[in-house]
Amino acid sequence: MTTTLPARTTARMAALVREIRSVVDRGLAPDLTAYLVGELLSPHLGRGDLLAPAQQEGDPERYRQHVLHAEPDGSFSVVALVWLPGQETCIHDHVSWCVAGVHEGQESERRYRLAASAGGAARLVPTEDVVNGPGEVCGFAPPGDIHRVRNSCTDKAISIHVYGADVSRLGTSIRRVYRLPAE
Repeated sequence: MTTTLPARTTARMAALVREIRSVVDRGLAPDLTAYLVGELLSPHLGRGDLLAPAQQEGDPERYRQHVLHAEPDGSFSVVALVWLPGQETCIHDHVSWCVAGVHEGQESERRYRLAASAGGAARLVPTEDVVNGPGEVCGFAPPGDIHRVRNSCTDKAISIHVYGADVSRLGTSIRRVYRLPAE
């Protein structure tokens, strides 16, 4: 993943950040916060005035993360992930609650759970395959957020992610990468 730091924000993104702040400042449970933020994000997706042109640029080597906003108190961040065809994440989980919405294109997600084999060794078991298109939103809060995401379409895909952490300071929302056997 390559990362760019916040650039000029569009008026629509500034409005979305204000809306997210109003939810995050309520101090609700992580899963409820993710749900409510997802409700706010959905109407902004697919709108041509959400992202500046530079925030829609990909990287031919790996998916690209554009940090759009990091709240000064570290309570949330908004990023755009730009995926060229076939680009994907590793299997991972997150440091905080997360909401992801598809702005353009299509993303495929495989979700996993940890399980023990007969010998007691840990392994990953796929639990669900999800394909999200423009305007679709999903959210989750740890634990139970192990997944891999990829661009499964033939064109560029862009998704907007909101994390309950300061991604500009951390560099990523990933808490742990899983290199366990998967079924």
